[in-house]
Amino acid sequence: MPAPHRRRSPAARTRRSPATDERRPRTTGERRPRVADEPLAQATGERHSRAARERRDRRRLHRRAARAAGELARYLRTEQIGGLILLAAAALALVLANSPWAAAYDAVAGTRFGPAALHLDLTVHAWATDGLLTLFFLVAGLELKKELVTGDLRDPRTAALPVVAALGGMVAPALVFLAVAAGRPGAAAGWAIPTATDIAFALAVLALAARRLPANLRLFLLTLAIVDDLGAIALIAGLYTDHVAPLPLLAGLAAVAGWAALQHLRVRAWWAYLPIGLVAWGCVHASGVHATVAGVLLGLATRATRDRGEGAPPVERLVHRIQPLSAGVAVPLFALFAAGVGVGGDALAGMVTDRLALGVVAGLLLGKTVGVLGACALAVRWGVATLPRDVGWRDLAAVSVLTGCGFTVSLLVTELAFGTDARADRLKLAVLTGSVAAAAVSALLLRGRVRARTA
Repeated sequence: MPAPHRRRSPAARTRRSPATDERRPRTTGERRPRVADEPLAQATGERHSRAARERRDRRRLHRRAARAAGELARYLRTEQIGGLILLAAAALALVLANSPWAAAYDAVAGTRFGPAALHLDLTVHAWATDGLLTLFFLVAGLELKKELVTGDLRDPRTAALPVVAALGGMVAPALVFLAVAAGRPGAAAGWAIPTATDIAFALAVLALAARRLPANLRLFLLTLAIVDDLGAIALIAGLYTDHVAPLPLLAGLAAVAGWAALQHLRVRAWWAYLPIGLVAWGCVHASGVHATVAGVLLGLATRATRDRGEGAPPVERLVHRIQPLSAGVAVPLFALFAAGVGVGGDALAGMVTDRLALGVVAGLLLGKTVGVLGACALAVRWGVATLPRDVGWRDLAAVSVLTGCGFTVSLLVTELAFGTDARADRLKLAVLTGSVAAAAVSALLLRGRVRARTA
């Protein structure tokens, strides 16, 4: 039988001494010593609660900032918003160049910075043209690679149409320019000006004017503009580059091959690609070829297929990350420093009487339309290519006019061909006039097509 439990007397109860950790008897009625004084405990609690509130506020602020950044990036991924920002930047450039702040605007555009040891002490204008715009061409190359591998451009006959159209859109404007400017000094140097199509400007107008037209029409314009700009860059390298350095160019191609090798090895860490991309850009720039070619090549070297268990292929992930930066920063800054042209009365009068300037306007408006549409008609008639799905001849006619938006690339060719010559400003004004006129006419045609399709 178990022994009954015997209660211990209060005198026998023991507790630890806080100083010696020894047990000693506690007398009856003795109170347990307090760990902290009441005011100190209250102050400590207040500090803890205040710190907790601050942590909650910081977390809430970070969540709000992340949501705001996500919403901004989502808006910048839409071509309508990107187009509006581009047009606003171009309008601001025109205002600044024709205002009392014109001298300050030119001073900022001509400010040099960058590592001189690497021959990269470029002006702000050059960084916007050769550096930031590479991001846009990278996005264009990524989208083109996706369509070539998994999209409608897998069909060679479908892919052939924008390529043939781009060739026609380069030959016809040059012939129109030479016909108008025949016998004038500088005609031999300026015939390449109306051969270019500005991808960003053209896609922005298409997105703003024709939201409900087939997606294949945008793909046709994107591919045409990329091929067109690659042709323009080849003309720049052949006509306006004194010397192309082969070793830096080969080094740049080797860097692109390294990018492709990392893609083949399924390397996903972004920090592994960043130095390779910078090396590719720097080497292509040092070779004398326009540095934006590096962006297109890197985009084409990116994997477009999806592995099992992979959420999205690398081309889609890169476009998702880079497109907001391209549309919200790179392209607007380029337009801000490229479209600043004086449009005073003397400049307009000089443009109207200059045969070279009239040749540029005619080449962009008439030459581009006839060249692109005529090349498409011949390619389809001879069985070389087929029309994109859901795209008709009236749609192609509207886009053919839209390819006359030479804008930034034509401005670049003008700068390379004529430099600081007095005629350069008149030709730049002609480029802006022809590009705006082509955008306005094509927007009217595209809106008409939208109404006809929705009627």
